[in-house]
This record gives sequence, structure tokens and C-alpha cells, in this order.
Amino acid sequence: MKRIFDIFFSFIGLLMLLPIFVIIGFVIFIDSRGGIFYKQLRVGKNNVDFYLLKFRSMKINADKSGLLTVGGKDSRITNVGYFLRKYKMDELPQLINVLFGDMSLVGPRPEVRKYVDMYSEVQKKVLSVKPGLTDYASIEYRNENELLGQVDDPEKVYINEIMPAKLQMNLKYIENQSLATDIKIIFRTLGKIVS
Repeated sequence: MKRIFDIFFSFIGLLMLLPIFVIIGFVIFIDSRGGIFYKQLRVGKNNVDFYLLKFRSMKINADKSGLLTVGGKDSRITNVGYFLRKYKMDELPQLINVLFGDMSLVGPRPEVRKYVDMYSEVQKKVLSVKPGLTDYASIEYRNENELLGQVDDPEKVYINEIMPAKLQMNLKYIENQSLATDIKIIFRTLGKIVS
């Protein structure tokens, strides 16, 4: 049932958003050098890597200087990128990931291999389900970049505090997942973006 839900709404979403995709692509193209899309290797269900799609919001090769985005004004983010990230519009191409089955609309956000390799055996249970576009942790830590921008060692804080807290939320979601819960999370996410 969840897969049918994902296919139907990701397909409808892509159809409805196609004009917005074209506009965003054009603005990214004229704003900075580089491609329109950015793909990054993330870890999916059953610990299998896949390429996550985003609209490019950072300068070329920005990820080589760190995987975490820190602060509200990370110098690696493009002018258009600030707007896209603020309203989570850079995440929209992940509807393609959902349509092709790499992701679900709701599920634990996919992490990069570097951090997944730090998971405990219990935490690795989050890899038993498809990663999602949104989850409780995405709502709770919507301002993660700003939080990390306020500390001296962002990566240490992410690894020791934020990542374990997010994983705990994801484990609770997995234990109690249902279509009704997914719908609630989607509406809460949209509410946070709008507000």
C-alpha cells in the first residue's frame, strides 16, 4: 500500500511541479556556473547506496570542503541556493527518487556513508526501511544548519548529539509506522515550510 501511495503522489507531484522545475532550473543556470541538478551518494534500504537528487544550491565541488552545511550563510551556497534551501525547494527532485523506488515520501532521511558507518547495530535498524523525503527528525531539526553554525565543532556536535537524536526518532517511527502516520508527517512538514 505504501509503495502505491508513493508512486501515485510522486507522479502527481512531478506533473504539477513541472513548470516550477523549469523555472528553478533556468534560475540556477543563470545564477552560477554548474549543472542544474546535484546528485550525492547516500545510503538506502538494506545498506545499499543510491544517488539522491537535488537542485544544485551550492558552488561546484563545495562538498569537498565538508559534508555538513553550517550556519545560515554558508559561503558555499549560491544566491539562488539560499532561497531554495530556505523553502526546501532544493529537495523537490527527490520525487524522482521516490517514483523510481529508491526512496519513500516518508521515512528516515538518507545519510552519507561516512556517518552511516558510525551507526551502532541498533541504529542500523533505520536501514530496514526506505529512506524518505521527510520524517519527524526533519521537522524537529529543520534549523539544523543554524544550530551547527552556533558551535565551535559542528561535526562533533552532529555526530555526538544531533545524529543520535534523529536516529532515535527514526527508530520510533519504524516501530509505529502506518499510512495515517505518514500523512500526518507530510502535513506537519508542509506546515513547517509554509510557516
